[in-house]
Amino acid sequence: MKTSDFNYLLPESSIAQIPAEPRDSSRLLVLKRSTGQVEHRIFREIGAYLHSGDLLVLNQTRVIPARIYAHKTTGSRIELLLLRREDDRTWECLVGGKGMILGKRVTLQDGLSAEIVEVLEGSRRRVRFDEPVEAHLSQDGQMPLPPYIHEKLSDQERYQTVYSKIPGSAAAPTAGLHFTSRLLEELQSQGVQLATVTLHVGLDTFAPVIEADPAEHKIHTEWCELTLDVAEKINQTKRSGGRVIAVGTTSVRTLESAAAKATGSDVVTALAGPTSIYILPGYKYKAVDAMITNFHLPKSTLIMLVSAFAGRETVLQTYLSAIQNGYRFFSFGDAMFIE
Repeated sequence: MKTSDFNYLLPESSIAQIPAEPRDSSRLLVLKRSTGQVEHRIFREIGAYLHSGDLLVLNQTRVIPARIYAHKTTGSRIELLLLRREDDRTWECLVGGKGMILGKRVTLQDGLSAEIVEVLEGSRRRVRFDEPVEAHLSQDGQMPLPPYIHEKLSDQERYQTVYSKIPGSAAAPTAGLHFTSRLLEELQSQGVQLATVTLHVGLDTFAPVIEADPAEHKIHTEWCELTLDVAEKINQTKRSGGRVIAVGTTSVRTLESAAAKATGSDVVTALAGPTSIYILPGYKYKAVDAMITNFHLPKSTLIMLVSAFAGRETVLQTYLSAIQNGYRFFSFGDAMFIE
């Protein structure tokens, strides 16, 4: 298995620059793993593929305005991108700017100061703020849209799911962007259950794998939580013959992380803490029966995760079909339902 095995050519015109309006008007490509059959629908029609007793698992994380600007004592400007909160005042950050060595201090636009307390790999730094930075983000922070999106977002809530609740992500769990509150209510009325987990999304999830052998890629940790109540709901769904349907790869990673720690007859167990699960073809899924996901970047860990679920050749063939049929790709793009 080589990283190049997960490459594909995507016209720049296929990269969505703005979200669909309304949310559930995005397109939906349905892939049946058993046959390779593909169907083309609109996302609001997804209820046609869900059954009473199925359980939709949603990631309730909320994106924070994680891109902030500061200046050094010399006056030169730097950029901090908050990746992972480690305690009340300490964050792992991506730092853009020269000379960001151990002990260097910077000041945000509203006067809050911070210090580089550890130099990590590449442009990563461990940064300790003089007080919790969250209270300053409404003034100093900006929404960290992916670099392939060049259009300014007129409504910042369009980069949040309608069920987002727990702040902490540097990027949105984008498969959930297609749901409206009304659609969720309609699905519940037909007997589909809902459950929420939390995984705070870091940017590494979306980064291309640069190693020739994907097994050599180091995936960074993200914090996730699956509560005891949700674990019981998932286990009961499995016992009753319902399907566990992950909304997005972040829900997939949370579910499979919880499955890895389960014992006895349980499929998953409660979980709260870091996960660095890395799903490659050959992995045997334990909790996830179907997934809703967007179209992912070439050579990314996410297209590898989806390939582990549906087969690499099938996924690449389906992506080619999606391109030929005018689907929109990446964060603000269209969706797939893989069952």
